[in-house]
Amino acid sequence: MHIVVCVKMVPDTTQVSIDPKTNTLVREGVPFITNPFDTNAVEEAIRFKDRYGAYITAVSMGPPAAEAVLKKALSVGADEGVLLSDRAFGGADTLATSTVLGAAIKKINEKRQVDIILCGKQTIDGDTAQVGPGIARRMDISQLTLVDEIISVNQNQRTIKVRRKLEGYHEIVESGMPVMITVEREINTPRYPTVPGRIDAEESGIQVWTNGFLKLEPGTIGLMGSPTQVRRIFAPERKKGEIVFGEGDKKDLAVETTFEKLSEWDFIST
Repeated sequence: MHIVVCVKMVPDTTQVSIDPKTNTLVREGVPFITNPFDTNAVEEAIRFKDRYGAYITAVSMGPPAAEAVLKKALSVGADEGVLLSDRAFGGADTLATSTVLGAAIKKINEKRQVDIILCGKQTIDGDTAQVGPGIARRMDISQLTLVDEIISVNQNQRTIKVRRKLEGYHEIVESGMPVMITVEREINTPRYPTVPGRIDAEESGIQVWTNGFLKLEPGTIGLMGSPTQVRRIFAPERKKGEIVFGEGDKKDLAVETTFEKLSEWDFIST
């Protein structure tokens, strides 16, 4: 079994601010991390490896610094890493991103048949949840989104059964392989890398593929291949200040304060 897991380097959104003059994200001095949803995808790939002896290829599209997220995947058990890095890929929206990732996975499939593609449900910097399905469309394979449990895998029949988390209920779905799966955070708890794992990851070479290798049309990738563009980013204006009530052993005080505030706002009469 061969699993490709997609990971992305994203800014730590807990430390992101917005430039009030340009209305763009201030990236200087902001630490970058592996997209949290993708860490669950990596963990699920490792669990496949533990159960079925799967081979795992981690793939990321980004600048040279994105090697760090691939090495993190290698440190917990991925077998190889491929970085898609080229200035021609810059400025890509979800359409152009899935085009590049889809083409790269097809190249990987030529060397070793790919059975499952794993992605996080979405990224914390875009929150579109479009790249995984976009990859499936470009590869013309089935997609299972919002998966919070892998129920069973039949390697002989090349089928997989999963549980999907929908609004208010769950759905059990079976699909043939190859298949693209996007996972929810609830599917697992990511493991920490071991010291030997970190050392092996640092010593492992990351393959870097440019568009010279993929040979995609310039008009289908990067900014030129992106029909959607971000015009402005801004924080919503807060019209009223928030009130933080007590917690823990101050619950009684919180209830009392709530009623006092409601009385002041004429929502209830005393």
